[in-house]
Amino acid sequence: MADLIPNPEAEGPAGGWGSLKSIARIYGDTLPTPAVLEELTRQNKPKGFMCVSCAWPKPKNYHPFEFCENGAKATLSDLTSARCTPDFWSDHTVAELRDWKDHDLEHTGRLTHPLRYDADTDRYVETTWDEAFTAIGKVLKPLPRESVVFYSSGHAGLEASFLYALLARAYGNNNLPQSSNMCHETTSVALNQVIGSPVGTIVWEDLEKADAFFFFGQNPGTNSPRFLHPLQEAKKRGAKIVTFNPVIEQGLVSFVNPQSPVDMLTGRETAISDEYCQVQAGGDIAAILGLCKVVVEADDGAVAEGSARVLDIAFIEEHTTGFDTFVSAVRETAWADIERESGLTEAQIRKAGDIYVQAERVIGVYGMGLTQHSQGSLNIQMLVNLLLLRGNIGREGAGCCPVRGHSNVQGQRTVGIAEKTKLIPMDKLRALFDFDPPTEDGMTIVDAVKGLMAGKVKAFVSLGGNLVRAVPDQKEMEAAWAAQDLTVMVSTKLNRSHLFPAKQAFILPCLSRLEQDEQETGNQSVTTEDSFSHISGSIGKRPPASKHLKSELAIVAGIAKAVLDPNPRLRWDEWTGEYRLVRDLIEQTYPKDFKEYNARMFEPGGFYRGNNAHERIWNTEEKKAVFTRPHRLNALSFEDADGRYRLVTMRSNDQFNTTIYGYSDRFRGIEGTRDVVLMSEGDIAAAGLHEGQKVALVSDFGDGKSRSLPGLEVRAHKLPRGTIAAYYPECNVLNAIDHHDALSKTPASKAIPVRIEA
Repeated sequence: MADLIPNPEAEGPAGGWGSLKSIARIYGDTLPTPAVLEELTRQNKPKGFMCVSCAWPKPKNYHPFEFCENGAKATLSDLTSARCTPDFWSDHTVAELRDWKDHDLEHTGRLTHPLRYDADTDRYVETTWDEAFTAIGKVLKPLPRESVVFYSSGHAGLEASFLYALLARAYGNNNLPQSSNMCHETTSVALNQVIGSPVGTIVWEDLEKADAFFFFGQNPGTNSPRFLHPLQEAKKRGAKIVTFNPVIEQGLVSFVNPQSPVDMLTGRETAISDEYCQVQAGGDIAAILGLCKVVVEADDGAVAEGSARVLDIAFIEEHTTGFDTFVSAVRETAWADIERESGLTEAQIRKAGDIYVQAERVIGVYGMGLTQHSQGSLNIQMLVNLLLLRGNIGREGAGCCPVRGHSNVQGQRTVGIAEKTKLIPMDKLRALFDFDPPTEDGMTIVDAVKGLMAGKVKAFVSLGGNLVRAVPDQKEMEAAWAAQDLTVMVSTKLNRSHLFPAKQAFILPCLSRLEQDEQETGNQSVTTEDSFSHISGSIGKRPPASKHLKSELAIVAGIAKAVLDPNPRLRWDEWTGEYRLVRDLIEQTYPKDFKEYNARMFEPGGFYRGNNAHERIWNTEEKKAVFTRPHRLNALSFEDADGRYRLVTMRSNDQFNTTIYGYSDRFRGIEGTRDVVLMSEGDIAAAGLHEGQKVALVSDFGDGKSRSLPGLEVRAHKLPRGTIAAYYPECNVLNAIDHHDALSKTPASKAIPVRIEA
């Protein structure tokens, strides 16, 4: 068994009684219907409902309970007894609510009626669905098509998402940015370049056969806790786990399984990571290059001794290109440079590299700690380099595993929510629906935000989400958002984006995935796609929070009917009445991915839509997997300087994306506040600060704009020197919209240049 990595800040292991207490606390806050207990037993199971939180896959052989702490919190939140009715606005103005915390807005409860912003009173007022759709259509019809954006958050099911993309293209643009633009668009771009697949390559069975897992910038304890179950099983069979992360994350330190009576009664912990390397923010390129150097040196030694090769030469020769150029870079790079840029010692990297060399089957796991950098694409391509050296892509127990965020963020891309026209079968849309889809690429999130700030974007339709709060340059975004002609937000609860209404603004309340979706042909099912490219059906059974709610699909159809000219091929009413017909359309549009869609949607674990890279079919320009020669050793767009820190934005144990469930981050020992900045003891002393001191973080991006976040309490934390950490989304005010990955435009939120003002 691995030694337990010390984490002095954590109150205890991931899972265990701490997890149950946290769920119980949120239960007390939300006071959900008693039926929530039944719903938790249905969560992530066939003929049940698919979690509205993360996109972690569902095993075929499921446990009695297939929800995690954050999944339970999301369910409790959706089934809260609190209601935000139109009467709420009798006591509150929009301007007043801007002083409320995100947590307080969340706890006003479920929205119950469609709302229209009334500028004279600075309040939202009740409206009817027909009035809302008519008014939206009246604004959108005359606007220049390129000035309207159709955003989606990654929540809506595949059926509503397909129709939403169809609505945008029938309207006349491909302005379909999505929440993946802010997190894993880097994955879609970088992986596609080097393995010909925009998504990860593994399936559930690979988790059960891997000999080693290498984690980079991913935190399963907070972001995908159900991942801890297969990791625990891996440790039991002797697999090794190596972690690279600036922050010690408790889920990768130790785990007590809440579903194990023995674990719960005895407190028995499973030590997760065998090696935990606290790479400095932006140092992963150098760290991975160091791992590759260990592999190449080990192969050199094997050749000299006449023993079995460490490199998978047969795989490299048959399936890859660029090997010689890459290996020359590995040999040329000095260990001193690797140590300087990674913040790790050669000895640390060698210990991790030896584990990689000795393992037969390795899975590389990563999250936004790789993607959200100025050179995030290179981060990912370096990880692919490491995997390719020993043929660890496209065989059992091995592969690339990006862990996605929102429950259907990957699936929405699959069915057409994408700004890049090359990803869309336009010929199929033309044949099926008898219109000419636009051929120009649309806007990414960065493009859309800059368009807002320049006054070029006039209207924003949001299928879910809290975009104003989620993007960089938040203060400037607030003003630009409110200057539009129209904002339309499909939502379940109030959030900060509602508080900066455009000249005309509508909040359209929708059903939760847990609720009955009664249409003309009965209660409807929806589908989602998980991080392993499996499609699962979901059925809501709870009565809606209000009789005035509509489904996401019905809202999309209502907007489409009000905005688009009549077209007999666009049968919005029929599709609203029977979602099975929409799934038929998806299958006709993407026949390979969705073969026998309706018949297979409730298969245990979901049905696999396939992945060519999983089969070692490389859809790259070279028709092979590509080794990438790094052009730099860090993922930063700025140089180090005296007094400049690399700020990592992070999520607490009590939040999901911009949704704040509470103020407990027990894994970091932070309770009752989010207004903190974490620093190493060495950095605190060197800066002449002390624990508990209130400071301001100030942007040091160097573009002449003033950005600051005051009122943060200094907390000592075990971090690399020069790396500090604070919470997202609060720190979005510090990040510049131009600070993003060079290829994908994903905001670089994991190494923001800042200074500290006392």
